[in-house]
Parts: sequence; C-alpha cells; structure tokens
Amino acid sequence: MARVNAGDVEGLLDLFEPDAVMAYDGGEVAVGHDALRRVFDAMLAAGTKLTLGDQQPVLRFGDLALTSTHLADGGITAEVSRRQPDGTWRWVLDQWDVTAGSR
Repeated sequence: MARVNAGDVEGLLDLFEPDAVMAYDGGEVAVGHDALRRVFDAMLAAGTKLTLGDQQPVLRFGDLALTSTHLADGGITAEVSRRQPDGTWRWVLDQWDVTAGSR
C-alpha cells in the first residue's frame, strides 16, 4: 500500500519473485516482472491510491505464507509468499480480489 501511494514501482516489484503471477481487474493475469511493471505503471498513471484494509492472520507452512485482506469496498485479497534464502519474503501469487466475480 505504501509503495503504491508513494508511486514506487521499483519498490513494488521488489515485493514479488521475478516470475510471480498476479491476477487483477476481474480476471486479467500478469506473469513476471515485465508484465507486473506494466500493470503498476498503468495503476500509478491513473492516480490509484490504496487504503489499509482489515488484514487477516497469516497462515504459514514452512517457507510459504498465505495472507489476505478484507478491503473497505468488500473485496478480499489473497497472496502467497515464499521465504527467500536471505530470510525476506516475496510474493509468488497475488489475487487482488477473490470475490470480484461474485459481487
């Protein structure tokens, strides 16, 4: 959220593994940093700002973690991250709104 609001595309990309998959805008899919960069560039050019939602407890199994957030507009995000060799975490899968087709 902070990196989107700051317009930090490089910082956003650093949150994702190089071959990460992101589903956004009701079914569009971006794979890898080049595709993610295009999505983030378009988001920021459109003036997108994010607000903090109700983050749910992390579900973790070894080097994998599932996170999700209930958004103010009723949407729910889901993300899978993997622990990196240096101990940091990066997203592998990111679904912007798992409820998009049901609202």
